[in-house]
Parts: sequence; C-alpha cells; structure tokens
Amino acid sequence: MAHFKSSFGIFRAVLCWLLSVHISEAEPPAPQADPETGLYRYDSCIYIEAAWNDGDSFQVQLPSGERVAARLYQVDTIETSIHDTTAARRLRAQRRYFGISDYGETARDSIEKAIELGEAATAFTREKLAEPFTLWTSHADARGGGNRIYVFIETGEGHALADLLVKAGLARAFGVYRQTHRSISQSESIERMQDLELAAAAGRRGVWAFTDWDALPDERLAERLELEELRVAMRSEPQVTEANPVNLNKADAATLQQLPGIGPALAARIVEYRANQPFRSKADLKKVSGIGARTFESLEPLVTLAEIEDKAAN
Repeated sequence: MAHFKSSFGIFRAVLCWLLSVHISEAEPPAPQADPETGLYRYDSCIYIEAAWNDGDSFQVQLPSGERVAARLYQVDTIETSIHDTTAARRLRAQRRYFGISDYGETARDSIEKAIELGEAATAFTREKLAEPFTLWTSHADARGGGNRIYVFIETGEGHALADLLVKAGLARAFGVYRQTHRSISQSESIERMQDLELAAAAGRRGVWAFTDWDALPDERLAERLELEELRVAMRSEPQVTEANPVNLNKADAATLQQLPGIGPALAARIVEYRANQPFRSKADLKKVSGIGARTFESLEPLVTLAEIEDKAAN
C-alpha cells in the first residue's frame, strides 16, 4: 500500500509538471483592440535587419514570432533604394520638399546627397530600435507588397519614433494620419507633427542643414505643377469606368485622383479614412470630409469594394 501511495505521488508530481510546461509554452492570448483608438498593442517587438529597410519602413518581429513590414504613420523619410520610376519620382519629390534639388554641381550630386541622408535616417531608426519596443496598429494595409501595415512605435525609452525622426530633421511630416495610440486626434496630430518639422527646419537639423531656402519655394511649386500636369494627362484618357471601377480599399492616392471631383486632398482623406477602418459600403464615402451628396452620386458607379461585396454575395 505504501508503495502504491509513493508511486501515485510520483505520478501526480510528473503530471503537474507536464501541465505547468504545457501552460508556460502556450501562446499568449491574442491582443485586443483598444475600444477608443481601435489599435492593437504589441509589446517587446524586435527590429529585424532586411535589405529593404529604411527610416520609415522596416521589418519587425511581433511577440508571437510573426514578422511584418511596418510603415510608420505621420512621417516620410528619403528613399534609399531607387529601382523603378515610381521610386525615382518619389525621391525627386522629397528633394524638392526639403529644397535640396540644387545641392552640388550636378543632379547626381543632389541625388547622392539625398540618398546619403536617407541612409542616415535608416541608421537612426535602427539605433533607436536596438532594444525591444512597443508597436500599435489597426493592421491597416500600407500597400507596397507583403504583410505591410501602418504602425505607431515607441522606443524602449518611451519616445515616439516618428517624433524623433522629425525632430532630428531626418523625416518630413507627411503621409497617412489617424488618431494616435495616445488618443491624439488626426487633425491635432497633423498640426503637432508640422510644428515639430518647423522646429527642426529652424534649427537646420538633419536634411534641413542642406536646404537652399531661396530656391525652396520654386522647388515646391515645380512639384505641385508637375503633379497637376500628370493628373490632367491621366484624366485626358479616363481609365476608370463603370466596367473598370476603383477599389476603395485598395487603390492608391494617384488612382483615386482619376475619379471625378477627387483631388490630392480628398484622395488623402480617403486613404486616411480606410487607415482607421475599411470601407464597408459605398455610402461610407459620405463620411469622408468634403464628399457631399452630389459628389457621391457621381462616384458611386465608379467605385467598388470587390472583396467585401464578393463575401456578401456568398
């Protein structure tokens, strides 16, 4: 009998140990979206080196081990990899924005300096994320291929990475905005980031140290005129028809501007809206500031939510 009790005790101890191991190895509960901001929080994230990383887009490993391509809200750093005309145009727009298109003796000098400054932003981000950090996201699609999502990030020291980049003069306050993880509204977030950019420019920090202030107004004007010319050219041969509608949840800003009555500002607002939540119906367009009943009437037959509509049909 004593032998039986001893064996049973050993069995129970082993069973308890096995259960404790199983529980400790179980995956942590899935994060829940904050009811106020709609953002999911991920602690102890890790920066992962990748050839395509730059200052505002980089690979991140979540606590679960899943790897995602993170794209920062609120900011835009200079391109470092120019492999197609789209990236080349974006680099030119960035050089014009910072007023460095005329840096050096030739266009090549300006391009090389811009890429060098973009690489400085990449190094800055890598350094600030050397320790585990916290990431917030609504899992909004940031486009660009792969599992690329818009994110807010705070470093291990509790500083917003987007703020640090703009303060250092290594990023412009430009991109997609939404309510932040600290419940700062979209409009206030835009104003705040522009103020940080102004302070960096006044202090001639980062890229701003190379700005030609006399040439800057003309450089930005040239960019605006060129964009308008492209829009006119694109609208001269309409690519959007009822038979070929625009997907509101997938189209980029340039494609959205092919729609009647949609210019840069409204296209940006549409992108910002879906960064918070996808369009569930065409009528959601009327929730975008600036789109009234008449504009919506002209847009309705030219837009689609193909994936959502397909699911509803099934």
